[in-house]
Amino acid sequence: MKKFICILTVCALLFTSAAIMSSCSSYDGEINVYNWGDYVAEGSDGNIDTIDKFEEEYNIKVNYTTYETNEELYNLLKSSNTSYDVIIPSDYMVEKLKTEGLLQKLDMKKIPNASDIMDNLKKPPYDLKGEYSVPYSWNVTGLVYNKKMVKNAPDSWKALWDKKLKGKILQFSNDRDAYAIAMQLCSVDPTNFDKKGVDKATVKLKEQKPLLKKYVMDQVFAEMEKDQAAVAPYYAGDIYTMMKNNENLVGVLPKEGSNLFVDAMCIPKNAENVEGAHKFINYMTRADISAANSKYITYASPVKSAKKLLPKKQRESNLVYPPDEYLEKCYTFRNVSDDTYAYMQEQFTKMISK
Repeated sequence: MKKFICILTVCALLFTSAAIMSSCSSYDGEINVYNWGDYVAEGSDGNIDTIDKFEEEYNIKVNYTTYETNEELYNLLKSSNTSYDVIIPSDYMVEKLKTEGLLQKLDMKKIPNASDIMDNLKKPPYDLKGEYSVPYSWNVTGLVYNKKMVKNAPDSWKALWDKKLKGKILQFSNDRDAYAIAMQLCSVDPTNFDKKGVDKATVKLKEQKPLLKKYVMDQVFAEMEKDQAAVAPYYAGDIYTMMKNNENLVGVLPKEGSNLFVDAMCIPKNAENVEGAHKFINYMTRADISAANSKYITYASPVKSAKKLLPKKQRESNLVYPPDEYLEKCYTFRNVSDDTYAYMQEQFTKMISK
């Protein structure tokens, strides 16, 4: 979900919707899958190529394309005639798509592997009856700092406002994540806020701006791994990867708690191969396949029996699998009104562009 720039995304732009829908006579059928960039095991480092393996096992062709944001996915579903059979939006977007009638209910009898999903993810706040989605991966946001640059180990989001680190601090260029951190420090609920809550968080973010080196998404990897910045927020599984690439980096789960995000598999209302879509979701929820994806993207698998298949260091990392006592302090994004979300986007854009 969180690796926004990748080769797959660039390649996807080379195809027209007609190419996406092209059929292949050597297969029994085909499905169109729309996922985040760099978000599926593709056979590197001796891992499973999950898409190729599905095609081999089911003789169903997968037309696999990628997007960069939930909003890009939403806009395509709303304004395009392109049909997808499986999409993998984030928690709050699942709720938005469900509310607007853009998803269809799943036939859970055709997804028996879903019985192995972690109990706390089976009926989440964004899909209370667990009828429209099956979790694909999950993780939390965290802090990463460079111990050569930061004298006192931080344990709070407040480190991102530390004046001693002026010019060496990074912040999300993603409005929802940046605002969530500021809201936590302003006692505003990141899951249920109005324009007044946005205004409070905007003041906090404006206080931070003079201290920042830059706003980032994937640029955070180069900045932190090459000792170019002192501290940054990012997705904890990715911090785990950064730490493997630079021994000076340390990952922290902030004491205030953080966003527990879930990306989930859904079937759009206009899907053309619903049967194939259910097979794909069930396959992706199989322990060995989910473990392969988790190993590759370094986010946690929602499948209970997949965890034991991961490398020991990864499955025991608090960044990949935060302890239950920490998860109790976390929150999951919910869909907010279009008016409030647009207002938040507007305020963020104004702030970072000045």
